[in-house]
Amino acid sequence: MNSINIYSHPDCLKKDNGPNHPERMERLETILAAIDDLEEIEINTREAPQASIEHIELVHPSNHIEKIFAMIPETGLVGVEKEPYADTLLCPHSRDAILRACGAGIAASDRLILGNQKRSFCAVRPPGHHAETVRANGFCFFNNVAIAARYLQQKHHIGKVAIIDFDVHHGNGTQEIFYHDESVLYGSIHESPLFPGTGLESETGVGNIFNAPIDGGTYGVEFLKILQTKIIDNVENFEPEVILISAGFDAHKRDPLANINLESEDFYTATKQITEIANRYSQGRVISFLEGGYDLLALSQSIKEHLRALYED
Repeated sequence: MNSINIYSHPDCLKKDNGPNHPERMERLETILAAIDDLEEIEINTREAPQASIEHIELVHPSNHIEKIFAMIPETGLVGVEKEPYADTLLCPHSRDAILRACGAGIAASDRLILGNQKRSFCAVRPPGHHAETVRANGFCFFNNVAIAARYLQQKHHIGKVAIIDFDVHHGNGTQEIFYHDESVLYGSIHESPLFPGTGLESETGVGNIFNAPIDGGTYGVEFLKILQTKIIDNVENFEPEVILISAGFDAHKRDPLANINLESEDFYTATKQITEIANRYSQGRVISFLEGGYDLLALSQSIKEHLRALYED
């Protein structure tokens, strides 16, 4: 690869979830510092634009978008869920952060197709893969990866898109959005039981959904084997034109919110499994989106491994 594009914006740092919340500003600060350390990789840092409401409406209806934005407080924090699960919080800076997080994938999609720049990472927050069509949850408001998939299909006439999710939590939102759409494959490997409680192997959509729930305590060798046989092999059969990644790093052994025992280097191998399929079927085209990952040291190490694998041809 000639270079890798990194999309981010200072607005994403301003999203506040209050004290002791795992989805915090320091996550993104740590990732951006780690990216700066990657001297062996040619990186183009690009400003994530604000998505237009029209782009978000490719996935979420306008009344739902308006409802979320109308809840944004002038001061303090407002939870979008009912107690005791009010941990998806809006702050005064939420609108700008949300629009940048959605806009990163839009810009990466344009550069992917129009500029033939085939690898991008969207270093943004809030994350997106728990956001359903009309329900915000799991720290997510709008589904960044789903919006990019729809944009690629509608603006750039891409036919088949595969979304591979290796966040330790199942992407209930992405699955719900595409559950009846055979043009989008969604494959997720995730700890079970664990929030959000979805992602059984029996949840197959119209033959386009592939879930690989794994037990707490799983180590890297087994994780990578399951990823290959239950997700990657099905993506290969699908032959996607573009691959999107929901890249959560919370399956790391250090992560406080889960119980999977990946080492940082395992994210290199997992990413290589994906890029090898992209090189065969998708002209090498991959856009990755930050989802979870809540231990700062693990994030710093793992994101370097992920980007090294994305960068290599």
